Amino acid sequence: MAVKSKVVTRTVNRALAPDRVAAILKGLDEAYPEAVCALTHRSPWELLVATILSAQCTDVRVNMVTPELFKRFPTPAALAKATLPQLEALIRTTGFFRNKAKSIQGAARKIVAEFGGQVPQTLAELITIPGAARKTANVVLGVAYGKAEGVVVDTHVFRIAHRLGLAKGETPQKVEQELVRIFASDHSSRPRGLRGAQTQMRPL
Repeated sequence: MAVKSKVVTRTVNRALAPDRVAAILKGLDEAYPEAVCALTHRSPWELLVATILSAQCTDVRVNMVTPELFKRFPTPAALAKATLPQLEALIRTTGFFRNKAKSIQGAARKIVAEFGGQVPQTLAELITIPGAARKTANVVLGVAYGKAEGVVVDTHVFRIAHRLGLAKGETPQKVEQELVRIFASDHSSRPRGLRGAQTQMRPL
């Protein structure tokens, strides 16, 4: 038991060493020098909807579905008036289409009713929108608005953060908190996907 405790302590200390974190970030920047969001979108609204649809679905499939969806319902106001059967038919191939149809319809109605038809620009407001949990909210803030209030933690980031020894939290939000603590102290060393043009990352 004592040996195991020493190993854990050594691993955590190594994970938080500034030179190791810098090396990981440098490697990421070199491997992905022009990293961009894979979801096709022309506005924060389209990105929000596409990100909601991407749950348990590939970005490629979402990009095949959204052109017709946005052609039929180009704005939150237009989509808010759509019926669920109409939406379900358009997004069926993304999987879990009934729940997703309810989410994007609810998102549209919330944005129209409470935010004047504009996707809000704060995490606190975004997570009140149906279908927009922290991951989706952080995608919209970072990509559409250039604001880094948190870190996008999907299943891949969750797994890799553990494998690299950067986090040990058991939930996406715990992992996000650990990653923010690491990167918040050095704005300039933040990887491209975590940098924000308008705000500095702050601890959660």
